Amino acid sequence: MWDSESELVGGRDYGNGVLGSSKHGVKTDGFELRGQSWYVTTDIPSDFLVQIGDVSFHLHKSGKMNRIIYESHNADLNKIAFDDLPGGPEAFELAAKFCYGIAVDLTAANISGLRCAAEYLEMTEDLEEGNLIFKTEAFLSYVVLSSWRDSIIVLKSCEKLSPWAENLQIVRRCSESIAWKACANPKGIKWAYTGKPPKVSSPKWNEMKDSSPSRGQQVPPDWWFEDAAILRIDHFVRVITAIKVKGMRFELIGAAIMQYATKWLPGLIKDGVGTGMGDEGSNCGNGGSSGSSSSGTWKGGLHMIVAGTKDEPPTVQAKDQRMIIESLISIIPPQKDSVSCSFLLRLLRMANMLKVAPALVTELEKRVGMQFEQATLADLLIPSYNKSETLYDVDLVQRLLEHFLVQEQTDSSSPSRQSFPEKHLYDGTQRGNGPNAKMRVARLVDSYLTEVSRDRNLSLTKFQVLAEALPESARTCDDGLYRAIDSYLKAHPTLSEHERKRLCRVMDCQKLSIDACLHAAQNERLPLRIVVQVLFSEQVKISNAIANNTLKEAGESQYQPMISNRKTLLEGTPQSFQEGWTAAKKDINTLKFELESMKAKYIELQNDMEILQRQFEKMSKQKQTSAWTSGWKKLSKLTKMTNIETHDIGSQLPTASDQTRKTPRRWRNSIS
Repeated sequence: MWDSESELVGGRDYGNGVLGSSKHGVKTDGFELRGQSWYVTTDIPSDFLVQIGDVSFHLHKSGKMNRIIYESHNADLNKIAFDDLPGGPEAFELAAKFCYGIAVDLTAANISGLRCAAEYLEMTEDLEEGNLIFKTEAFLSYVVLSSWRDSIIVLKSCEKLSPWAENLQIVRRCSESIAWKACANPKGIKWAYTGKPPKVSSPKWNEMKDSSPSRGQQVPPDWWFEDAAILRIDHFVRVITAIKVKGMRFELIGAAIMQYATKWLPGLIKDGVGTGMGDEGSNCGNGGSSGSSSSGTWKGGLHMIVAGTKDEPPTVQAKDQRMIIESLISIIPPQKDSVSCSFLLRLLRMANMLKVAPALVTELEKRVGMQFEQATLADLLIPSYNKSETLYDVDLVQRLLEHFLVQEQTDSSSPSRQSFPEKHLYDGTQRGNGPNAKMRVARLVDSYLTEVSRDRNLSLTKFQVLAEALPESARTCDDGLYRAIDSYLKAHPTLSEHERKRLCRVMDCQKLSIDACLHAAQNERLPLRIVVQVLFSEQVKISNAIANNTLKEAGESQYQPMISNRKTLLEGTPQSFQEGWTAAKKDINTLKFELESMKAKYIELQNDMEILQRQFEKMSKQKQTSAWTSGWKKLSKLTKMTNIETHDIGSQLPTASDQTRKTPRRWRNSIS
């Protein structure tokens, strides 16, 4: 539909892609190359020399040459140098052939350079009707922009023509053409969609120009990724920006960005910066059929990119990669899940290594925090590149976790807010939020703490802050946290008792499983107080389990007489249920045995502690006593015993008052 059958122009009034000037003063059969010099094959000797780099052209004074001589006010001028001519000697050779009436083949590979050279040489309609500017513009508008393949090739060839290609709107027009075709319905595509040689063209339907695509292989939605990935980063950004404006799905844009980054940033796949920049060398180096300029001579590009820090002079390759990373961060779609969390973390790793601008790094960290529950441990193990003492960048993970919690709080405060509909998901899955996301992040953080705890330079404060960053509801089981604490105690054997208690305070003993409690009860690295807490919490669990089991058995015993025939009940029960109940009873019996064993161990340990305590008290009393104090104690004891005996004897004998009270009073009789 948009593709031409060849790179030549067909059916136009400018000679089927072969340009020629109808008016020229010198008749010639062509140009002849001798070493680094071009000569016109004519009987008239050349009287004007044009020097472009190392190549020289022996021409005649006419047209533009006469104007240059007139403007220089030097009639004897016989030589001039065009060092800044866009397109170089190749473009000037085509322009010179056009001036001499020699047929010029216009192709997608040379049209941009020839158009810029014509503008530089001012080959306008003022000098001659149908001059080079007019004809090259016609070829661009009617041929190149109607073809996907030609648009890619021309945009690729514009890499060495800045700022001429920008000023002449060649880059903008090609980017708009590519974006329009990329957003078109794939069912109507009939063009060959790759600018690479046909042998490496990925689809097999690129030859089917006369047949309907529906009869052959179905066009995939990512058909344009491979072609867009060969562009330089500034042109790729222009294309993606134009595609965004036209409303393409954000997950497709994110997939294209990931493929581009994989091609030009080998460090995303391998650790560290790769030795090469992909199949086509450096992103700003030569590549493709038309070649490109090096980054040192490139003066165009994005003005919105913020320069990174310059603590150390980076290499040319590092500058190229840093520019790519900064550009990709700026064009990633803002929607969640537009790119994977693993890709964002690998991009963040390279951004820290190459010292990307802090503002862009912060933006990338926020993007990771939006989908932090999708991260993996391998992606989180980012080395510390800021001359820190620790091996891994623990502060970075702390910031990512904070961004995640802020995002979760924002989502919970506005539950009706939906960032995107479910049908727009690229991978077809809906990422969970809320408690499930926090639980996944909690397991991830525990695994990360277990890994980084082996670092002897990791401070206790950093470990504790990262472990306590999540709320208590995020962890239903603290086995992972206990594993991290035990690993930290192994790697830091010189911790004091107070520091060990402070470390273990981040763990809830009541959330430990039976296996973790058994391990903790025998762990000599834990403080004694923590071991007692573990045993106490386990004793509570055992008591609750025994109580529940007793209630269950009591319920079964009350329900048993109501069953008239147990055999009839079993026959009416499905076989699968009977087998499941048998397995459950075995598990219950095993659990009972383990609980009884734990209870016996707990009682034994408690008796041992009481014996040790009594021995300790006895030894301390023996040290405090002396002969003088023991004598006084014996004397006081003897005195107490004497008083007690006297009291007992006295209580047995009647007193005088008792006798007086008991003897009846004798009355004296009066004689009077």
